[in-house]
Amino acid sequence: MKIGDLAKRTGLSTHTLRYYERVGLLPYADRDRSGQRDFDASILTWIAFLGRLKTTGMPIRDMLRYAALRDEGEATGPARRQMLEIHREQVRTQIAELQECLLVLDTKISGYAGDEQRTKENDARPYTSRKPLRSRPAGPVTH
Repeated sequence: MKIGDLAKRTGLSTHTLRYYERVGLLPYADRDRSGQRDFDASILTWIAFLGRLKTTGMPIRDMLRYAALRDEGEATGPARRQMLEIHREQVRTQIAELQECLLVLDTKISGYAGDEQRTKENDARPYTSRKPLRSRPAGPVTH
């Protein structure tokens, strides 16, 4: 498939695909008689995987290392697995941090929802605090 078709099917620009090829994330495509890139359809799975790695925050240097190991063949399976296991733990940590952030946001949003409910219950008047407490005289309190 031509680079334009690949771009449409992956959602990546032709510029990005050429860059990925140039830096080594994509294998060099065969060329047709006119010199245009002719990608095999199997590249779609690899590009989708790269997209997942990118979405999960894997640095491009690690993606390049993984791609280089992949190009070396089956013998690098254990090294690739180790890379993915390490990355998975980083993703799990990030998810836990995001869950904590989500809880803070939900709590904050609930607080604002409470303000809105109080406003509705008081004839759309903004919520105001009660009168300040009277100051007490100085000195000991006797009852």
